[in-house]
Amino acid sequence: MEGLGRSSSIPFLAYIRRMKKSARSKTKSKAARVLSCRLVYKGPVFWVTSERVVEPSGVRVLREVVRHTGSVVVLATLDNGKDPRVLLERQYRHAADSYLWELPAGRIDKGEEALAAAKRELLEETGYRAKSWKKILKFYASPGFVAEPMTVFWARSLTPGPAQPEADEVIEQRLVSLSQAVQMVIQGTIRDAKTIAGVLWLSHHQTSPRSRK
Repeated sequence: MEGLGRSSSIPFLAYIRRMKKSARSKTKSKAARVLSCRLVYKGPVFWVTSERVVEPSGVRVLREVVRHTGSVVVLATLDNGKDPRVLLERQYRHAADSYLWELPAGRIDKGEEALAAAKRELLEETGYRAKSWKKILKFYASPGFVAEPMTVFWARSLTPGPAQPEADEVIEQRLVSLSQAVQMVIQGTIRDAKTIAGVLWLSHHQTSPRSRK
């Protein structure tokens, strides 16, 4: 900066850092303020609201949000070695206009616990039951406008059985090695975000000495 030597610029830069840190802290401590909320659509799976909001930054905006009770995802694996087999499903997804490879998943019913929903979805879609369950991830697939939290459970010690799919579910199952599943992600064969997250988490877990338990 013109007129500032090295000795005078250092305190100035420290001041800027403090200001940025202070601004971040204030932003984190504030909550959004909803000025109005209008129900635009309500269906059996989700509902859409139009909300006028003052966000933590102070910006006043109109947000249209797809509301959802939340979903569970099941990373079901067989074998305990470095390259376990991962249970994948293939089914038609009209929104994607394509057949997609996915991990078993489904909606959490009203009043249902996430783990109970995961066990139910695994049984209904694949027929498998699992003795070991571990919550590994929770994320939002598209937080720009979809308020759907997704919780991923790792299911192990599987026992096969008859599937109980819903009337509109036509599901193909396949067990693939973890290394093959990772290649499917890299090559673009797996294009479903929740499945990509689960497969890459497991790949990291299997190769990281600290995380392997």
